[in-house]
Amino acid sequence: MTTATALETTYRDMLREALREALREDDRVFLMGEDVGDYGGCFAVSLGLLEEFGPERIRDTPLSESAFVGAGIGAAIGGMRPIVEVMTVNFSLLALDQIMNTAASLLYMSGGQYNVPLVIRMTTGAGRQLAAQHSHSLEGWYAHIPGIRVLTPATLEDARGMLAPALAHPDPVLIFEHGSLYTLKGTIAADAGPVDIDHAAIRRPGTDLSLITYGGTLQKTLEAAETLAEEGISAEVVDLRTLRPLDDATIIESVRRTHRAVVVDEGWRSGSISAEIGTRIMAQAFYDLDAPVERVCTAEVPLPYAKHLEDAALPQSEDVVAAARKVVR
Repeated sequence: MTTATALETTYRDMLREALREALREDDRVFLMGEDVGDYGGCFAVSLGLLEEFGPERIRDTPLSESAFVGAGIGAAIGGMRPIVEVMTVNFSLLALDQIMNTAASLLYMSGGQYNVPLVIRMTTGAGRQLAAQHSHSLEGWYAHIPGIRVLTPATLEDARGMLAPALAHPDPVLIFEHGSLYTLKGTIAADAGPVDIDHAAIRRPGTDLSLITYGGTLQKTLEAAETLAEEGISAEVVDLRTLRPLDDATIIESVRRTHRAVVVDEGWRSGSISAEIGTRIMAQAFYDLDAPVERVCTAEVPLPYAKHLEDAALPQSEDVVAAARKVVR
């Protein structure tokens, strides 16, 4: 504790605190996934929860994503509030049938009879030299699917506060935790609680252009905005927070104020969430634009292991600065 009202902590600890609070407040909540119990989670998010809540509520599962996501769907339909941890987004593809064909579809296929109040957490993103099978950013794929909500916490407050409203939501919610953020340190109000999962947030106000981003690229984008400020360019940074449904109103209002936009997305450019955002800006704010919308995305290759190649493939703050200069000048 740094003061009576502020807490110095990490993103990982805030995720754990959100889980702890959910488990304490509702007996229907339980966590399951590979290594979430004895091992404390592959990223140590659930460390200590098995000792605190026991094996009935912190459940280690076999290495079968389709099976334990399917079990979570069944538990949700049966009245429980399961939180399913899938180790990384790459592995979630092994459960894609359960997520898309069952969890996202059941409410529609049953004529509105069955909601699936399921929360699925998973790690996304690169930057830790884990190579192609552990490093991709596929949250934009999931944002393509009707019937689910897609959350991307990028701050301590959102890591702490997104789980409660996700559990209260009647439909499946996917929470994408960028792997580079687990060690993010900062100060947060000791009484921080649930946050708004319906609206994007302006993380830095500006007047010359809008930098629109989310999740693991927020910090790089804020660094870019700081560099641009030294050059006399005032960049507004919009943190999307929720990729489905997108908060069109905040995006468009920002672009109408600044008249220029750069979308920063760790996904691949082709068919990406950045493409969707660019199209919405063109459709809703075309006559407010003073320059074409620019995008900064990951190179269209499987993420390499070697650090210099991984760094070259990923969006960096200097790439954001270069794109911003292009639309402003």
